[in-house]
Amino acid sequence: MKTVPFWKDDVSRPAKLPSHVPPREVDVAIVGGGYTGLHAALRLAKQGISVAVLEQGQIGNGASAVNGGQVAPGLKLPIQKIFQKYGPELGRQLWDGSIAAVEHLEQTLTAEQIACDYTGGGGIALAYRPSHYDAMVKDAEWLARELDFQHVEVVPRERLREEVGSDVYYGGLIEPMGGGLHPAKYVYGLAQATARAGACLCEHTKALKISRSAGNAGFQVTTGRGAIKAGQVLMATNGYTDDLVKAIQRRIFTVGSYMITTAPLSPSMQRELSPKNRVMYDTKWFLNYFRLTPDGRMSMGGRNDLSSGLDLIESARNLGEALVRIFPHLKGVPITHSWTGQLGLTFNVMPYIGQVDGIYHAFGYAGHGVALSGYLGKEVADLISGQSSASPFTRISPETSVFYHGRAWFLPVVASYYRFLDAVS
Repeated sequence: MKTVPFWKDDVSRPAKLPSHVPPREVDVAIVGGGYTGLHAALRLAKQGISVAVLEQGQIGNGASAVNGGQVAPGLKLPIQKIFQKYGPELGRQLWDGSIAAVEHLEQTLTAEQIACDYTGGGGIALAYRPSHYDAMVKDAEWLARELDFQHVEVVPRERLREEVGSDVYYGGLIEPMGGGLHPAKYVYGLAQATARAGACLCEHTKALKISRSAGNAGFQVTTGRGAIKAGQVLMATNGYTDDLVKAIQRRIFTVGSYMITTAPLSPSMQRELSPKNRVMYDTKWFLNYFRLTPDGRMSMGGRNDLSSGLDLIESARNLGEALVRIFPHLKGVPITHSWTGQLGLTFNVMPYIGQVDGIYHAFGYAGHGVALSGYLGKEVADLISGQSSASPFTRISPETSVFYHGRAWFLPVVASYYRFLDAVS
C-alpha cells in the first residue's frame, strides 16, 4: 500500500505547466494556488488584470489534488438552518449560489477544455438511521415548497439497491446535479488555463509577510523569492491558512480528512456497488463519502477523528473496515493507497468572502469545496476588479473565539461528541 494520494499517483504533472519567476509588481497578488486562487486568477487575467499566484509548494500540493472529487450543490450547514439563521432572502441567495457553483464548474470545464473525467451523474445522500431517512423526506418536501426545487428524489430502502450495492442504509436522497471528477487532472487543467490567460504561476514562492505600501497605496508581499508590489491581495489558502495574517487565521481552523482506494474492480463488481455511478455520502456526523474512480476502483473518505496528523496505516485500516461493513463484497480486496488532506472550517460552518485591513480572503468550504471554492474565487475576483459590488457570501459575518489563536485545541472534544451522536442517533 502506498501512503500517497491516489489521484497524484495516477496522473503526472503536465510538462507544459509553467512555473514563473515572481514579478516585481502586479495588480493582484493571490496567496494560494488551489481552486479558489486559480479561479480568481483566471477571472482576473481574462479581464486584463495582471495577477500572480503565489504557491508555497507546487500546484496541487494542497487539498485541490487530493480530495474526493465530489461535485454537489448545497452547503455544509443544512439549508433550513441557513434560512433560520440568516433569513429567507439571504438564505435563498446562498442556496442559489451553491447551484451556481456547480454550473460555474461545469462551464469552466467546457470553456477551458479541461479533461478531468467528469461524470455528471449526480449524487446520493444515504440515510444512516431510519430517522435520517424521515428527515430526508421532509427535506425534499421543504425544498419543493420553499425553493420550488423539484429535482431531488427520495429513494426508500426497498429501492435503494438500484443506487448502491449495500444493505446498511435506510434510504437515500438523489441530487441529480453535479457528479465526480479527477481532482488532480482538474487542478492541473485549471492551472494551465490560468497560465494561458496570462496569469503568473509562481510555485515554491511562500508569502512571508504582507504589509501596506507607503501612503496605503497597495501592498508589499514579501516572499522567499523577493518582494512583490500589489494593488490588491487575496488570501486563498482555506485549510492551509497559517499566521501570515493573524486576524484571518483566527477566522478558520483545519480539520483532517482521510481517504483510501482499492485495487481496480471488475466491471460487474463496479455495477454491483454503484449501478448509476453516482458520488455517494452518508448522514453520519463522522460521514463517509465514496465513489468509483475513473479506472474502476472504490475510493472512500472519512474519519473518526478531526486531527490532521493521524497515522496513514491506521487510518487505512479503520477506513477499510468501514468500507467492508458498507460493501461486504470488498472483503479481501487490497487497499492500494492511503492519504490525507485538510479541510477549512469557519466557526459558523459557512463559507464566506471577507476583508481584513484591505486583504481579501475567501474560504470555509467545510468539505464542499470542489464546486464552492472555484465559485467564490470567481465572486471575489469580480469584487476586486469592480465587475461586481456584492455577493451573498460577503454578507456572512465572520465568527471566532476569544480562546482561539490558530491552534484548534477544541477538536478532540468535538470529535468525542460526534462519536457519541453517531452512537445514539
